[in-house]
Amino acid sequence: MWKDIKYLIAYLLPLSAFAGIYFKGALSPGAFYVAFVIIPLLEQFLPQSTRNLSTSEEDTQDHKKLFDILLYLNLPILYALLFYYAHTLLHTPLSWFEMAGITLNVGIVTGALGINVGHELGHRHTPHEQWIAKALLLPALYMHFIIEHNRGHHKNVSTELDPASARKGQTLYAFWWQSVTGAYRNAWKLEAQRLARSGKSPYTLANEMVQFSLIQLSWLLSISLLSGAFLLPFAIAIAIIGALLLETVNYIEHYGLRRQRLPSGNYEPVSPRHSWNADHELGRIFLYELTRHSDHHYKSTRKYQVLRHFDESPQLPLGYPASMLTALIPPLWFHIIHPSLNKP
Repeated sequence: MWKDIKYLIAYLLPLSAFAGIYFKGALSPGAFYVAFVIIPLLEQFLPQSTRNLSTSEEDTQDHKKLFDILLYLNLPILYALLFYYAHTLLHTPLSWFEMAGITLNVGIVTGALGINVGHELGHRHTPHEQWIAKALLLPALYMHFIIEHNRGHHKNVSTELDPASARKGQTLYAFWWQSVTGAYRNAWKLEAQRLARSGKSPYTLANEMVQFSLIQLSWLLSISLLSGAFLLPFAIAIAIIGALLLETVNYIEHYGLRRQRLPSGNYEPVSPRHSWNADHELGRIFLYELTRHSDHHYKSTRKYQVLRHFDESPQLPLGYPASMLTALIPPLWFHIIHPSLNKP
């Protein structure tokens, strides 16, 4: 039973965001407290688990609709939070701290619910799941992620061809620029290549990057028109926070790991050795098993509830949330991660 209901705990993150907006004051950054204070502290004391499901358990869990519904519900939750956030900004007197706090609050959820769940659903092939994935990515203005991640990152991961794979010694701040700009350029390139194979021009609505650009501009324009442009900088702020949250995860997921180039000129196949993992159960639940990242790269369509632990996968010394915080201080991050990176 626990295997079925444990992911309900992930809803504590958006709940803390709603609470932050409602209570305001010192509680304004509610989601920040949950994601980057409570979870990292608890993960220091709670057990880790390397257990994998048996073949029969995996088959059973893989076909349960409950796990899909838990993902789908993030869409109305996210947009309800965005509406509540906008309504509060427009109609409630707030201090500068409260404005900053609830914006950080909503930005974190935009990354964790929007991009992370959008990432999970973006690997699926049903039209409704693809639609939900794109709708979840919209508030972060990161719809291009579904193109570059699926068709670029998964092919080029842990090579210099992939902007979302950090080099050893590269700081998080340099990586942000590399990954944000590189992923956007690659998405345009990948769409142009796809259309060229069909003899089509990239300068048409058949280009998903053109579609995404128009949708995102319409999103920002609608927000501006409905609020007299007051909400526009807040919409951009939560998008930046959500996007940088994603890119910080990208940074720690493949930091310093490199695939070797073979005599043929090709790179060795992707293996469990090319992604950092963390078996801290609490972080796994909150991130829908994103921390079992090696298995996701082994088979990107494998659903989150059946992702597996591999003994040969490099393990982060800290859980994902704590690693993300540590990465903000490059000397500390290098001090913690390099001993594990240099292990044979």
